Amino acid sequence: MAKARQSNDWGFPRWRGYEDSRDAVAVKICDRYGCELLGDRPAPKSPNSPERWYFCEKHAGEYNRNYDYFEGLTGEQAAAREAEETRDAGGFKSASHYGWGGPGDGSRSSDEMLALEILGLDPDCEFAEVKKAHRRLAKDNHPDIKQGDEEAAAKFQAVQTAYEVLRQSEERKGWKPD
Repeated sequence: MAKARQSNDWGFPRWRGYEDSRDAVAVKICDRYGCELLGDRPAPKSPNSPERWYFCEKHAGEYNRNYDYFEGLTGEQAAAREAEETRDAGGFKSASHYGWGGPGDGSRSSDEMLALEILGLDPDCEFAEVKKAHRRLAKDNHPDIKQGDEEAAAKFQAVQTAYEVLRQSEERKGWKPD
Protein backbone atom coordinates (compact mmCIF):
# COMPACT_ATOMS: atom_id res chain seq x y z
CA MET A 1 0.00 0.00 0.00
CA ALA A 2 1.26 3.46 -0.92
CA LYS A 3 2.27 5.78 1.86
CA ALA A 4 -0.02 8.81 2.25
CA ARG A 5 1.68 12.16 1.66
CA GLN A 6 1.33 14.86 4.27
CA SER A 7 -0.06 18.16 2.99
CA ASN A 8 2.19 21.23 2.81
CA ASP A 9 -0.74 23.36 3.91
CA TRP A 10 -0.55 22.96 7.68
CA GLY A 11 0.93 24.75 10.68
CA PHE A 12 2.44 28.17 11.07
CA PRO A 13 4.39 29.32 9.24
CA ARG A 14 2.86 27.73 6.19
CA TRP A 15 5.20 25.31 4.49
CA ARG A 16 4.22 26.38 1.00
CA GLY A 17 4.32 29.82 -0.52
CA TYR A 18 1.30 32.06 -0.02
CA GLU A 19 0.91 32.44 -3.77
CA ASP A 20 0.96 28.69 -4.38
CA SER A 21 -2.35 26.95 -4.73
CA ARG A 22 -3.66 23.58 -5.73
CA ASP A 23 -6.80 25.08 -7.23
CA ALA A 24 -7.18 25.52 -10.94
CA VAL A 25 -6.36 29.02 -12.10
CA ALA A 26 -8.76 30.71 -14.48
CA VAL A 27 -6.87 31.92 -17.54
CA LYS A 28 -8.27 34.31 -20.09
CA ILE A 29 -7.33 33.71 -23.70
CA CYS A 30 -6.87 36.62 -26.08
CA ASP A 31 -10.23 37.76 -27.52
CA ARG A 32 -8.73 38.18 -30.99
CA TYR A 33 -10.05 35.44 -33.27
CA GLY A 34 -7.52 32.67 -33.76
CA CYS A 35 -5.08 33.82 -31.05
CA GLU A 36 -4.29 31.31 -28.30
CA LEU A 37 -2.05 33.54 -26.15
CA LEU A 38 -2.82 34.78 -22.64
CA GLY A 39 -5.27 37.70 -22.75
CA ASP A 40 -4.15 39.77 -19.77
CA ARG A 41 -4.51 43.30 -21.17
CA PRO A 42 -8.01 44.77 -20.81
CA ALA A 43 -9.35 47.24 -23.37
CA PRO A 44 -12.76 48.96 -23.41
CA LYS A 45 -15.31 47.64 -25.87
CA SER A 46 -16.77 51.13 -26.24
CA PRO A 47 -16.38 54.53 -24.55
CA ASN A 48 -17.86 54.74 -21.06
CA SER A 49 -18.64 51.02 -21.03
CA PRO A 50 -17.62 48.66 -18.23
CA GLU A 51 -17.33 45.78 -20.70
CA ARG A 52 -13.77 44.87 -21.70
CA TRP A 53 -11.93 42.93 -24.34
CA TYR A 54 -8.90 40.98 -23.12
CA PHE A 55 -5.99 40.88 -25.54
CA CYS A 56 -2.45 39.56 -25.59
CA GLU A 57 0.30 42.19 -25.75
CA LYS A 58 0.57 42.14 -29.54
CA HIS A 59 -3.15 42.52 -30.18
CA ALA A 60 -3.58 45.12 -27.38
CA GLY A 61 -1.03 47.29 -29.14
CA GLU A 62 -2.81 46.82 -32.47
CA TYR A 63 -6.17 47.67 -30.85
CA ASN A 64 -4.78 50.81 -29.20
CA ARG A 65 -3.23 52.04 -32.44
CA ASN A 66 -6.57 51.80 -34.22
CA TYR A 67 -8.85 52.85 -31.33
CA ASP A 68 -10.62 56.16 -31.84
CA TYR A 69 -12.17 57.42 -28.63
CA PHE A 70 -14.22 60.04 -30.47
CA GLU A 71 -15.54 57.69 -33.18
CA GLY A 72 -19.12 58.44 -34.20
CA LEU A 73 -19.19 61.91 -32.64
CA THR A 74 -19.47 65.21 -34.44
CA GLY A 75 -16.78 67.81 -33.91
CA GLU A 76 -18.95 69.69 -31.42
CA GLN A 77 -19.77 66.53 -29.45
CA ALA A 78 -16.10 65.51 -29.35
CA ALA A 79 -15.08 68.98 -28.11
CA ALA A 80 -17.85 68.90 -25.48
CA ARG A 81 -16.77 65.45 -24.26
CA GLU A 82 -13.12 66.49 -24.08
CA ALA A 83 -14.03 69.67 -22.18
CA GLU A 84 -16.22 67.70 -19.75
CA GLU A 85 -13.51 65.15 -19.03
CA THR A 86 -10.71 67.67 -18.57
CA ARG A 87 -12.89 70.02 -16.52
CA ASP A 88 -12.91 67.84 -13.43
CA ALA A 89 -9.14 67.61 -12.87
CA GLY A 90 -8.09 70.77 -14.68
CA GLY A 91 -8.53 72.96 -11.62
CA PHE A 92 -6.01 70.88 -9.72
CA LYS A 93 -3.45 71.18 -12.51
CA SER A 94 -3.71 74.95 -12.71
CA ALA A 95 -3.31 75.27 -8.93
CA SER A 96 -0.54 72.70 -8.54
CA HIS A 97 2.07 75.36 -7.75
CA TYR A 98 0.31 76.35 -4.52
CA GLY A 99 1.79 74.56 -1.53
CA TRP A 100 0.26 73.83 1.83
CA GLY A 101 2.06 76.80 3.30
CA GLY A 102 5.22 75.70 5.09
CA PRO A 103 8.23 73.43 5.28
CA GLY A 104 7.79 69.70 5.44
CA ASP A 105 4.12 69.84 4.60
CA GLY A 106 4.25 68.32 1.12
CA SER A 107 4.79 71.54 -0.77
CA ARG A 108 8.16 70.26 -2.04
CA SER A 109 8.92 66.94 -3.66
CA SER A 110 11.50 64.54 -2.27
CA ASP A 111 13.87 65.52 -5.10
CA GLU A 112 13.56 69.17 -4.16
CA MET A 113 14.17 68.37 -0.49
CA LEU A 114 17.30 66.40 -1.42
CA ALA A 115 18.49 69.27 -3.61
CA LEU A 116 18.02 71.73 -0.73
CA GLU A 117 19.96 69.38 1.54
CA ILE A 118 22.84 69.26 -0.97
CA LEU A 119 22.89 73.06 -1.09
CA GLY A 120 22.69 73.21 2.74
CA LEU A 121 19.44 75.19 2.82
CA ASP A 122 16.22 75.06 4.85
CA PRO A 123 13.05 73.68 3.21
CA ASP A 124 11.28 77.05 3.43
CA CYS A 125 14.01 79.15 1.79
CA GLU A 126 13.39 81.53 -1.11
CA PHE A 127 14.83 81.00 -4.58
CA ALA A 128 17.20 83.96 -4.14
CA GLU A 129 18.91 81.99 -1.34
CA VAL A 130 19.11 78.96 -3.65
CA LYS A 131 20.88 81.06 -6.28
CA LYS A 132 23.37 82.43 -3.72
CA ALA A 133 24.17 78.99 -2.34
CA HIS A 134 24.55 77.57 -5.85
CA ARG A 135 26.99 80.30 -6.91
CA ARG A 136 29.04 80.00 -3.73
CA LEU A 137 29.29 76.18 -3.86
CA ALA A 138 29.91 76.12 -7.61
CA LYS A 139 32.75 78.63 -7.23
CA ASP A 140 34.28 76.71 -4.33
CA ASN A 141 34.16 73.32 -6.10
CA HIS A 142 34.66 74.24 -9.77
CA PRO A 143 36.94 71.75 -11.62
CA ASP A 144 38.97 74.61 -13.17
CA ILE A 145 39.84 75.97 -9.73
CA LYS A 146 40.42 72.59 -8.05
CA GLN A 147 42.07 70.67 -10.86
CA GLY A 148 42.54 66.95 -10.26
CA ASP A 149 40.30 66.89 -7.15
CA GLU A 150 37.75 64.13 -7.82
CA GLU A 151 35.78 64.89 -4.64
CA ALA A 152 35.36 68.55 -5.62
CA ALA A 153 34.30 67.53 -9.15
CA ALA A 154 31.64 65.19 -7.74
CA LYS A 155 30.41 67.91 -5.35
CA PHE A 156 30.28 70.39 -8.27
CA GLN A 157 28.13 67.95 -10.30
CA ALA A 158 25.81 67.42 -7.31
CA VAL A 159 25.45 71.18 -6.80
CA GLN A 160 24.69 71.73 -10.51
CA THR A 161 22.05 68.98 -10.52
CA ALA A 162 20.47 70.27 -7.30
CA TYR A 163 20.23 73.78 -8.71
CA GLU A 164 18.69 72.47 -11.94
CA VAL A 165 16.02 70.55 -9.99
CA LEU A 166 15.11 73.62 -7.95
CA ARG A 167 15.18 75.94 -10.99
CA GLN A 168 12.77 73.70 -12.89
CA SER A 169 10.50 73.59 -9.85
CA GLU A 170 10.42 77.38 -9.68
CA GLU A 171 9.68 77.59 -13.40
CA ARG A 172 6.69 75.30 -12.93
CA LYS A 173 5.45 77.65 -10.20
CA GLY A 174 5.59 80.61 -12.55
CA TRP A 175 9.03 82.08 -11.80
CA LYS A 176 10.90 83.31 -14.88
CA PRO A 177 14.72 83.23 -14.87
CA ASP A 178 16.62 86.51 -15.31
